[in-house]
Amino acid sequence: MATLFNSALPFPRNISPRTLCSSSVKTLPDADYLERCGVSFTGIGDGCVVKMELGNGTAAKVMLPAGLVTSYKPQMWHGGTMELLQTSVSQSKNGAALIRGGLSLALACQNDAGFSWSPQAWDLHQVTGTPRESIRVELTSTSEQGNVGMKHIITLEQDSFNSEIVVCNSSSSTILLAGSTVCHLAVSTPDAAYAIGLQGSDYFDRPPFQGNFSIVPPTRNKSPSKFWPFNKLFRKGEENINRQAESGEEDDDCKHLAEILSRIYTSTPQSLTIMDRGRRNSVTVRRQGFKEVYIMSPGSEHEWYSKYSYICVGHAAHLEPVIIDSQSKWSGGVQLFNPNY
Repeated sequence: MATLFNSALPFPRNISPRTLCSSSVKTLPDADYLERCGVSFTGIGDGCVVKMELGNGTAAKVMLPAGLVTSYKPQMWHGGTMELLQTSVSQSKNGAALIRGGLSLALACQNDAGFSWSPQAWDLHQVTGTPRESIRVELTSTSEQGNVGMKHIITLEQDSFNSEIVVCNSSSSTILLAGSTVCHLAVSTPDAAYAIGLQGSDYFDRPPFQGNFSIVPPTRNKSPSKFWPFNKLFRKGEENINRQAESGEEDDDCKHLAEILSRIYTSTPQSLTIMDRGRRNSVTVRRQGFKEVYIMSPGSEHEWYSKYSYICVGHAAHLEPVIIDSQSKWSGGVQLFNPNY
């Protein structure tokens, strides 16, 4: 990993979650530095939760080693904070807690030589910043061969949350990157939610994308649910879908999200806004690097104010994977801008 992500750290690099959770913050190396950055750690199961908090109360939480962002609470117009990410907690068969939703990365790399890799566990790489301005936490994950890696740079600012991905290909061949960011934005109910800024964009209807942390809505009937599983990102042959039969152009600049919807949009603006009239707030979602936008709404057929009160937005490479040449880097990401501050 050091060959991919060399950077001077204020504390020993690649502190594992187990090390973090087996020690209190006070006994960690340079704990005073971490506190000055506005970062703290709490043990949970075999991992830990990294909490970032600014002086104005804006805060975010990231689970390690999963790399799942479970919370983003910015300051709002009314003076308090509001949770903008939807998560759900259930129990697995062995009694462990299963946390879904939030913001996660569902990305996979492969090449023609048989290489295939997707980051499943993340290491803490670096923490910088100050509670007065912004806090930056860097996570890294590297393939077993050690020649392909990802860096997830999470930056908390007073009016925004930034998730940037840097993919480093130090192998001798070109790789393809497919998948998306998966962000569950909390809304009072999809019936009160609107997507603003998609008018004129081309769209392709697709089954809901099911990543490792997706909140999957139930179907109306008893037939098996149809999903686009994560392990089918690179599809061939009969798995290709006739685009012409399932495509169109968005004619609504204020798209009502009350109905069940699962689409990939292309030729979209760099930013769009999800407005929630029920909670009297909005979130502007800005993209970088990715060319596609994935939007999924579970619709308003479920109980209002339930775990299905969310709109899933992902900046994606589903239709066309990103090509990353040998010995090169690629970066992309998503920003959640809070215009209510």
